[in-house]
Amino acid sequence: MAKATTTRKKKTVRAVRRGANMMPLMPSKGLTWDKAKYYTHYEVESKEWLTTVKTYIKNNYDKQVVSSINKLPDWKVGGKSHWTCAAYLLDNQPDLFPTVYKEGIKKWIQELAEEGAAIAQEKKAEEKTKKNVYVPSIQERIRDQSIEATHAIEQWYEGMFTDRKKFDANGFDFASHFAKMKVTQAHARKIKTMYEGELAEAYLVQDQPTPGQINKIKDLHKQDMAQQLREGYAHLKKADIKLWITALENIMSACDLIIDTAKATRKPRKKAAPSKEKQIAKLKYCVTDDKYKLASINPIDMIDSTEIWVFNTKTRKIGKYVAEEGLTMKVKGTTLEFFDEKASLQKTLRKPEETLKEFKKASKVKLRKFLDEIKTMETKLNGRFNADTIILKVY
Repeated sequence: MAKATTTRKKKTVRAVRRGANMMPLMPSKGLTWDKAKYYTHYEVESKEWLTTVKTYIKNNYDKQVVSSINKLPDWKVGGKSHWTCAAYLLDNQPDLFPTVYKEGIKKWIQELAEEGAAIAQEKKAEEKTKKNVYVPSIQERIRDQSIEATHAIEQWYEGMFTDRKKFDANGFDFASHFAKMKVTQAHARKIKTMYEGELAEAYLVQDQPTPGQINKIKDLHKQDMAQQLREGYAHLKKADIKLWITALENIMSACDLIIDTAKATRKPRKKAAPSKEKQIAKLKYCVTDDKYKLASINPIDMIDSTEIWVFNTKTRKIGKYVAEEGLTMKVKGTTLEFFDEKASLQKTLRKPEETLKEFKKASKVKLRKFLDEIKTMETKLNGRFNADTIILKVY
């Protein structure tokens, strides 16, 4: 049995709208309101609808209305082709625009302005609310987090005073607790301050004077304070005081461990390298020399170089600095750094004018043997630059 053939309906393909600024190209011959709407909808890009409407509003309404409408999303203002057509005709061919629509476009623009003004008002209210919200400082956050981290410690520590017989001064796992609460060295420092005063008092109680020693204190105020301390902690035995101090010392030791670990693992602060301009700021060198008709290159090029050629106009010595293996040269004050002292040599020129002419013409390859061809005694370079030093070449 033959299969039934089905004919598919051809899709109607709308012509692609082309070009920008199409509204002014609207045909004027035999133009009617309906034709103008049709042209705007099918021939003009939607992006141009927005600019057309906004131009009309800008030309015909005050700044407050314009500002309010600008607060709205683009699709709300430029999303309707018939209002675009209306705005264009009102500005360019008002006689073609139907009178019945004039009140409509006014009402539509007024609604847009009211909606935009409401959005602006909401944003202002939100900003005001945000400004009024209190934002705690870093120190306040650390303090609050530290107090929260001590809640469990306080519950354990309270046993020292409520049930000393069952209290274990070494029974709290500070390492696990601090890890769970994400206690940092900043928190640990804060926690220490909470117990420092109490530990100092515990030490005073441990070393409190006997009644006979109190009677020998000549200062009446000190005598009275010592008496009050003894009376205030008369209920504690020596074993209780030792237990009390052990508990507090364990808290301090746990905090110190966090602080010391942070110090040990803290990455050393990298000192920012000075800029090239700052490195050469104090460098002394000869800019130009009329006698030998030489001019120095920019000394900034010496930074991070591996080879530098110099000439001393006073001693007639030409020299080559070579960087240490694996390093590049730097400048500090008036001195070159990180050059190989053994490989960096200089020689005196017998006929400097002629030799310097040859030097200027020489390529990098030829310069490798340039010093070897000079038949004078070689000496080592010391890295110091002065007002007689011409910087010839840098690689």
